[in-house]
Amino acid sequence: MDDEKWSEVDRYLTDLYVPDDPVLRATLAESAAAKLPDIQVSPPQGKLLHLLAQIRGTRRILEIGTLGGYSTIWLARALPPGGHLISLELDARHAEVARSNVARAGLAHVVEVRVGPAAESLPRLAAEGAEPFDLIFIDADKQGYPEYLTWALKLSRRGSVIVADNVVRDGGVADPNTTDPSNRGIRRFHEMLAAESRVSATAIQTVGSKGYDGFALAFVTRDP
Repeated sequence: MDDEKWSEVDRYLTDLYVPDDPVLRATLAESAAAKLPDIQVSPPQGKLLHLLAQIRGTRRILEIGTLGGYSTIWLARALPPGGHLISLELDARHAEVARSNVARAGLAHVVEVRVGPAAESLPRLAAEGAEPFDLIFIDADKQGYPEYLTWALKLSRRGSVIVADNVVRDGGVADPNTTDPSNRGIRRFHEMLAAESRVSATAIQTVGSKGYDGFALAFVTRDP
């Protein structure tokens, strides 16, 4: 099977499980018009995030990596009244597009987009005394994943769920001799997650319109 077949299956599944949504369609269109990179999650992946948040009964979500707000909207829509989502984005222009998309979705009162390096925003959140998050979604620069995992654990509690995207990277993660900084970052992330006694975790390979990749899922079993 090749990328064309994977994309064909993705389209089939999207038609079945993810009905056309004008808001999400406009979010993708606006992101493309602003020339943001086409690296957001696919519709089925967005639906998966939405379901995970609903299953968990999530009230507080932390997203590391906003881009144009596509996954942000999927996650925020799963929140109950009074729920809150904080999304961290490095690029101010990306954040501007995301805020516009979130507002169009009617979620501006639910979502807070913070601009700046996540390595600075995360300790700031902790210093502010932020309440633990029920779900944390990591989808940012891959070199930073080990540090983001460290902070995700600090900002979680027993029962929290941590999801990390792009953790297979076309199979590059399996190469122990890789010199690619992103692959090395993801390998370190996996090693840290597998050794972490406070979580029960796994990682899954995926194929689809976004190519060959995967995600990691961790359940926090005890408080940090």
